[in-house]
Amino acid sequence: MRELALKNSRLDRRYDVLDLLGRGSYAEIFLARDTIASPQSPHTQVVIKALNVQMQNDLDPDLERTLVENFQNEAIALDRVRHPNVVSRLGHGTAKDLHGAVFHYLVLEYLSGGDLAKHCREKTLTLETSLDYIEQVCAGLAHAHRHGVIHRDIKPQNVLLTEDRKTAKIADFGVARFSASETPITRVGTNIYAPPEHSPLLADGADTHFEAEVTPAADVYSLAKTAYVMITGESPRFFAGRQIHELPYAVRQEPWAGAFLDVVSRATRQDPSQRHQTVEEFWQDLARLKHLQQPHTGEIETQVSARREQTPRAHVARGYTPFAPQKPAFSTSQELKYRDGRISAKGPTPVVSLDANRPQSVHRPVVEPQRFPAIPSPKPASDVTAQTPEYRPPDVLPAPPPRKKRKFFKRFAVTVVLLSIFGGILYGTRLIIGSLGSLSIGSLLAAKTGTTVRDVPLRSEANARSTQIGWTPTGSRVKIVGETDSWFEVDIVQFGRAREDDWLTHGWIAKKAKSGEDNVDFAR
Repeated sequence: MRELALKNSRLDRRYDVLDLLGRGSYAEIFLARDTIASPQSPHTQVVIKALNVQMQNDLDPDLERTLVENFQNEAIALDRVRHPNVVSRLGHGTAKDLHGAVFHYLVLEYLSGGDLAKHCREKTLTLETSLDYIEQVCAGLAHAHRHGVIHRDIKPQNVLLTEDRKTAKIADFGVARFSASETPITRVGTNIYAPPEHSPLLADGADTHFEAEVTPAADVYSLAKTAYVMITGESPRFFAGRQIHELPYAVRQEPWAGAFLDVVSRATRQDPSQRHQTVEEFWQDLARLKHLQQPHTGEIETQVSARREQTPRAHVARGYTPFAPQKPAFSTSQELKYRDGRISAKGPTPVVSLDANRPQSVHRPVVEPQRFPAIPSPKPASDVTAQTPEYRPPDVLPAPPPRKKRKFFKRFAVTVVLLSIFGGILYGTRLIIGSLGSLSIGSLLAAKTGTTVRDVPLRSEANARSTQIGWTPTGSRVKIVGETDSWFEVDIVQFGRAREDDWLTHGWIAKKAKSGEDNVDFAR
């Protein structure tokens, strides 16, 4: 097994690799500093997830291709489910380490608050804090399911916290599936949290068989056991591959214990069809625990909820953006023309060592010497005169104009051109205003605001295949801030109906519906 030599180096001319955070079966995780990020940016420190195919001792072309495809699928999954409670991808690339080994990498946001497993070991969470984290995970997971991505490895170690520990984000989509009908099922996830359909041999009852289908109910199972850890403070290791049927003795007398056991017991049933079928359904049952807490007075307070918790609410941390960077496209070593530690001139960029004691010459790219055309030797003056009748001796040539006079004429010409352009703009403006007659400037500005006449999807880009980031309901007031031939870039000033928590207020909407009718009425 060969480890990547990246510590104390600069990657992609901007990321200074500081330390190794962890190592998996096919990837290494590094902490790096973004040298071009603003000091006020929450992304001055980032995570570099580097694919190291050489960590597999029995590597062959088919296995390498599978690892590269899985690595690219993780990037695609992160972009498809981009959400305030999902770890964001900030970039990607392909490079050579200090020893010349080629590797692909993803740049992810760094969450310095650590993971939930560590947080639960260091501190006993209150029921209110636990439910807050679970709600955020539910919001991110429900968003992923709506976009056809099933995580398949939900556990406390894969839920990371921001520095202030107010925001929870789902990480590690390395084994995610893009469809509920993909087959066959491979054994994935941690045994304690994995549903029995992921590891049938570990399930209770040898005669239990499940269809080879991955559904959101699999993530609900793992989420329920993760909630068990946060709320009870105990690991569900005694229920590995089994349904949770009791709570730890320390919490059995809590006023919410019975309701909580009912929820996690249903969510961890062996048969996926008998569990909650969606994350929203799981959250609706679990949210009732908020009204069963023990108040500080020592008495059980009865609370009446104004409305049932229908949808888990997202929590947006500073630095989040719904717009994903450029889509990555990774290749295998053979496709990169990687031979005996050497690559083609158009291959990956080598990293640069930051260690003054490390020789730098091995990292410098090879640069071909620049070739200039040969300068012919001068001919005798007699030959020149014979071949060029117009030739005049140097003393007959006119003297060049003074330098100051040339500068003056150049500046004068630039001034004349600028004045002509400015005059043309003024004249064109006068013609436009004259043709508009009594139309005032105020009415021109008002024409930039309109009302939607039907429900229109709000998208991240001017493309029907881009990510849908919300809705612009019928009757919404929108302000046009940009446009293309077929799309408006809008700020939603007022929603036509109650806004969902994960809807954004800025994005792109189509100018016309499929029927050809306008989506925005500027007369209203």
